[in-house]
Amino acid sequence: MSKIRADHVFTSESVSEGHPDKVCDQISDAILDACLAQDSKSRVACETLVSTNLVVNAGEITCSGWDKIEPEAIARRVVRDIGYDREELEFCSETFTYIGRLHEQSPDIAQGVDEGRGLFLEQGAGDQGMMFGYASDETEALMPAPVYYSHLLLDELQKIRKAGTIPYLRPDAKSQVSIQYVNGQPHHITSVVVSHQTADVPLEKIRKDLIEVVQQVLGRTGLLKGNVEYFINPTGKFVIGGPHGDAGLTGRKIIVDTYGGVGSHGGGAFSGKDPSKVDRSAAYYARYVAKNIVASGLAKKCEVQVAYAIGVAKPLSINVDTYGTGKLEDNRLEAIVSSGKIFDFRPAALIKELGLLTPKGWCYRDTAAYGHFGRSQFPWEKTDKIDALKAAAK
Repeated sequence: MSKIRADHVFTSESVSEGHPDKVCDQISDAILDACLAQDSKSRVACETLVSTNLVVNAGEITCSGWDKIEPEAIARRVVRDIGYDREELEFCSETFTYIGRLHEQSPDIAQGVDEGRGLFLEQGAGDQGMMFGYASDETEALMPAPVYYSHLLLDELQKIRKAGTIPYLRPDAKSQVSIQYVNGQPHHITSVVVSHQTADVPLEKIRKDLIEVVQQVLGRTGLLKGNVEYFINPTGKFVIGGPHGDAGLTGRKIIVDTYGGVGSHGGGAFSGKDPSKVDRSAAYYARYVAKNIVASGLAKKCEVQVAYAIGVAKPLSINVDTYGTGKLEDNRLEAIVSSGKIFDFRPAALIKELGLLTPKGWCYRDTAAYGHFGRSQFPWEKTDKIDALKAAAK
């Protein structure tokens, strides 16, 4: 049973593609995309660090076409696409210093992960650990409302920035949405925070313009009722930003990347990791399972946990929790999920089912800003198991 009160306020945040940590996530995932395009069996664990006009890549990569990949060129393209293309920002795609320290993956790890090698004849998990997937019926995307609307807000602001509609906007930004729940459902937004890097223009103008955007985006939700507090650049000035304002690292926004603090998190980051790393692929699959359970009407909210040992294909455990909202007992839903008849949590099987080695219509860099979940272009968001789940539940 959920420990969250039926009536409460919950807050989640998002960060823009120009946030230093998200710059890193996008560079790491763009390098992953390049590796998979050359060799679908690539093993990638790519970390990125950024600071004032500096990009550093480090990690382990095994890719048969590695000699054709230019990490520095990829990093410069990503930084330019984000909008760091002027020296005045102190982080510029044309002038930053690049340091690369990427080397081949340890053969000790590879022997347990590569299919047909080591003690097991099928692909084992790339690491130990537990992963979680979550879904809730409180938004159309079956995502928790606070994080979903925080993402929508920054996604709209980046479109406005790139279109030049508000010409003084710069790439770095954060948002935060607080929602009052009544009887367990979102009732109204209590406050909105937007901290957006800008040129040096009057704060009154920034607040007026950005409140208009907030009201336009969140007005569609039906949750802007009564008195809403708006905190726009609450420090009074946000001109120095991006990697010049704060250093960034891959994988530091794991709550932004997932469910905004709702539900549980296993602790593993996503970006820069190929699908053999179950930190990423199994978290995607757990979301896929949880979303299908909610989409089928078998629960109003659902969390799925899966755990692995490195090199072992079969999960150590699978747990299903519907927070008391399920139409079936959780242990029965768990048995359906664990049976292998509808869902298969073995790494090779879930990678194949979701097409994670050969993305079509999406790429890993797409996931690296504005959330890995709740966006329809990704295969783990499809709801194609509804009929099978309903049949199994009879």
